Amino acid sequence: MWCYRGGSISAEPRINERIRVPEVRLVGPSGEQVGIVPLAKALELAQEYDLDLVEVAANARPPVCKLMDYGKFKYESAMKAREARKNQAHTVIKEMKLRPKIDPHDYDTKKGHVVRFLKQGDKVKITIMFRGREQSRPELGYRLLQRLAEDVQELGFVESNPKQDGRNMIMVLGPHKKKTEAMAEAREAQAARKAERQGQPAQADRSAE
Repeated sequence: MWCYRGGSISAEPRINERIRVPEVRLVGPSGEQVGIVPLAKALELAQEYDLDLVEVAANARPPVCKLMDYGKFKYESAMKAREARKNQAHTVIKEMKLRPKIDPHDYDTKKGHVVRFLKQGDKVKITIMFRGREQSRPELGYRLLQRLAEDVQELGFVESNPKQDGRNMIMVLGPHKKKTEAMAEAREAQAARKAERQGQPAQADRSAE
């Protein structure tokens, strides 16, 4: 038994009098199956319901049409698309370069950047740069990468294991949190800080009384 279960509508489907077929398979305003009816009858029902007759599956035989408020549908679709673009998050790959014999202070600084990137939901490409005789000691770079991965394991995981790439050794860390989650948390934290700042003057006024 044929059943219409919805689906995407083309950008500019044929509506009302622009539909040029003798009969259509009609879907009601609530998604109920009306059946195959003459086009004239479908247009009559559209006028009766004060709705539009919209062709939603032109390639079907006969074409599928649905009764709907097409203007409202287009507006809601545009708003949903706008909201989706607004909330769309692109994963960014940041890069952090280290030397195999990095001093503790520099290591902590670099690790801090990696932590920040992972909290933001970004991937981090860690590059160990070997120079001169250091190239004969790849284990130094490997141990450093292992140490860094362990230090940030609560925020990220090793997405690409350490591998030699010419004079460099590369590892990629992926964040546990998705970019969208990180963005949502950042917005919540910002709103909380704003609310806290707005509440401070009032508290100060009460304490002065």
